[in-house]
Amino acid sequence: MKTKQCLVIGLGRFGTAVATTLYELGHEVVAVDVVEDHVQKVTNLVTHAAILDATDERALRSLGIPDFDEIVIAIGTDIKANILTTIAAKSLGARRVVCKATDEVSARVLEKIGADEVIRPEHDMGVRTAQRLGGVRRKDTPDLGPNTSIVEVEVNERLRGTLKDLNLPNRFGVQVIAVGRGGRMEVAPRADEELRPHDVLIVVGDNHAIEELRRYRGD
Repeated sequence: MKTKQCLVIGLGRFGTAVATTLYELGHEVVAVDVVEDHVQKVTNLVTHAAILDATDERALRSLGIPDFDEIVIAIGTDIKANILTTIAAKSLGARRVVCKATDEVSARVLEKIGADEVIRPEHDMGVRTAQRLGGVRRKDTPDLGPNTSIVEVEVNERLRGTLKDLNLPNRFGVQVIAVGRGGRMEVAPRADEELRPHDVLIVVGDNHAIEELRRYRGD
């Protein structure tokens, strides 16, 4: 798998999950946020973390925007900051910008100003859950290379318990990045998160590791 240079802007739960998972997959990750506490929490979990106001084009330029293969803007509910950062990143020569949006209106705005991909985590998880329940299998996962995948795994009796007890990273080499339940998505779930049958795990890992997990589950 080719190592990518990734920049994650905004270190809430979604941004933190993206940044730390990309790093665990072997990619170079720079993570920034305007809040010092958010930055400190990921300092040892990414390549480099810094306090930075991404709406300041001069500050953004100092990061070397054209050098990144992927830029994820996960600022959250501040749509103004999201828009300003997206415009600045594109004007500075960003190759690919992926934005988090909270609703349909903000998603449309971000698409119109040049975002290459817009993600609405809770909405997208709701759609995936409905498609799974309706018998539709999704194949459109992000391109992480031929040997790595992001897949959905439904919890059954063999996967019940807390994430800490199941210890999936050490047992199978996969990382849980979200838990879907009742049409909602919990990004970067806690270690003491209690899993129940019909919950959906969003896991990332090597294809062989994912296959091992599926065999254990009984697929």
